Amino acid sequence: MDPSRRILHSDMNSYYASVEMMLDPSLKGKPVAVCGSTEDRHGIVLAKSDLAKKAGVRTGMVNFEARNLCPGLIMVPPQCDQYLKYTKLAHQIYSRYTDLVEAFGMDECWLDVTGSAIYGTPLEIAESIRQTVKDELGLTVSICVSFNKIFAKLGSDMKKPDAITDIREENFRDRVWPLDVGELLYVGAATRAKLARYGIRSIGDLANASLEALQHMLGINGLKLWHYANGTDHLRVMHQDFISPIK
Repeated sequence: MDPSRRILHSDMNSYYASVEMMLDPSLKGKPVAVCGSTEDRHGIVLAKSDLAKKAGVRTGMVNFEARNLCPGLIMVPPQCDQYLKYTKLAHQIYSRYTDLVEAFGMDECWLDVTGSAIYGTPLEIAESIRQTVKDELGLTVSICVSFNKIFAKLGSDMKKPDAITDIREENFRDRVWPLDVGELLYVGAATRAKLARYGIRSIGDLANASLEALQHMLGINGLKLWHYANGTDHLRVMHQDFISPIK
């Protein structure tokens, strides 16, 4: 691992629903779900507010199931043009601190602030971004500061909404290793189930597993996941102009 690297991962909280509540303040303090085909009982939930989530509403749930779980649920149709607009505005804020800004979906970004000391410490930069997004866009973000992309992504989910997490070289074993292995980026449901069959249930279990056994189970991906769990990956944050090649 490179102790000098400082990577931020910024995650816009309950993004679609938050944009809807920002655009229509009458929705604030109410359970809200952004749903496709709101006139159709077979439409699904695309995003939900924190109150809707607490009532059991999940992304991908059929609309009528969500309504049954949360009778007061307010369903609104998606406004994709608005989500794209605020994504672009958030990226403009990030680019004030570094040109190494890599999008991960519409609502998440990695930022490499290793060379951005002119703007303060990484934690000060994270706090400045958090406050600026709130002041200028009326939205909230959760940010993790870490020394690699994998832990930065994982850490931004630890405290929500509107919060900052710091995962360092000296504390990641205490903070990350006890977590379920499924919390690690690129460990999907099938991989999690396969690892569980071999007694690997936490990220720490994965970090301490035999490389030979992991390679036997998962091939080259097993080696990659071992490095991710041990904090020794060297994945770069791409430049803001980078366009991922079409597969």
